[in-house]
Amino acid sequence: MKAGFFFSIILSMLAQLSRAQNQYHYQTLMNYLESRMASVEERIASWNEQNSRYNSDLKKFRHQTVDLLEKLSKDYEKFREDLEGAGVRVDRVEKEIDFIETKNPPKPCVKAADKMVEQEPVLTERKKKDEFYEVSVCVDLVSNIQAMKILKRLGSTKGVWTKDSRTAKVYIFNGTSEDTVYEFNSVKEFSASSGISKGKQITLPSAWNGTGHAVYDGFLYYLTERSELQVNKFHLENGSLVDSAVLPVQEQVSVYSLNPDTMVDLIADEEGLWALYAIEDTINLAKMDSDTLDIENMWETSCSRINAEAAFFVCGTLYVVYNTRPPSRSRVQCVFDVNDMVIPGEAPLLYFPRRFGAHSSLKYNPVEKIMYAWDDGYQILYRMALTKKLFTIVPPPEE
Repeated sequence: MKAGFFFSIILSMLAQLSRAQNQYHYQTLMNYLESRMASVEERIASWNEQNSRYNSDLKKFRHQTVDLLEKLSKDYEKFREDLEGAGVRVDRVEKEIDFIETKNPPKPCVKAADKMVEQEPVLTERKKKDEFYEVSVCVDLVSNIQAMKILKRLGSTKGVWTKDSRTAKVYIFNGTSEDTVYEFNSVKEFSASSGISKGKQITLPSAWNGTGHAVYDGFLYYLTERSELQVNKFHLENGSLVDSAVLPVQEQVSVYSLNPDTMVDLIADEEGLWALYAIEDTINLAKMDSDTLDIENMWETSCSRINAEAAFFVCGTLYVVYNTRPPSRSRVQCVFDVNDMVIPGEAPLLYFPRRFGAHSSLKYNPVEKIMYAWDDGYQILYRMALTKKLFTIVPPPEE
């Protein structure tokens, strides 16, 4: 009886001890969980604080950006207005310059004390103080551009249109490479046409290249680019290839840097057929026999091909037209006379009226004194004002 009672007491004490240990472990676990929850809450509070600060900074940055954009928009509008005003003033100045150049063109002259030209001219008129003289041979010099007429706009941005002085027919080369030429009976017919294709189509034996073609005395002279630069002579009336010749040019370089498609520019004037080509960065000139295509003479001009867009030839004098990139006002900056009758400093400074782009071709008609120009797809006529080249005659020494 006593032993059983003692055993029950022992079991009761062990149960109490177990409950005490379990309660201790539970309390330890609770304390750990509470500390971890407190740490998480602190981190959440810190995140909320940082998020609130970031939102505040973002709103502030947004307001600053809106203010800056509004200011930039106002500055842009002011700058655009200033540019428009400057453009209006530039256009006004250019119109005034064109008017002044038209009314007061510069005149070339040579003083007897400064220059002597070894010629045998025929004297027709004596200038003041026996200092200046004129000759009756072909001595026309372009003094200024008297008038301009925009005929119409047809075809590609680049091309050629020219007129045969003998037949008065107009020929259109549309683009920079094709085997078809379009013929119109007159400038009036071309002006009234609704398109280039309305003209008579002439199919050539081979494709022409570039914008350096010429029509002279019923024949078409055009360039074919192969392994060599070949000039072809085509009879326009019977539609046959008459002759061809290879130009003695070793390196194929475009004659104008602003017109890279034109390797050779063929020019017809009062004295026959000429060819412009480039060696390195210099424009060279050759006189060709229009019948046989033989080269009669060659000159190395002082004109650079850099920034050159086109050229024209009047009475033995070459005028090279320059421009800028992007296109601005075309101007003659280099003059070369094959007879040494004119030096660049004596020639008038020529500016073309501002147009849409840059000339891809300029073809002068010596009978009409009119230039046929192709500018960004526009067919333009320039009427040239001419003066006479002035020469110095040095009297023989007194005996």
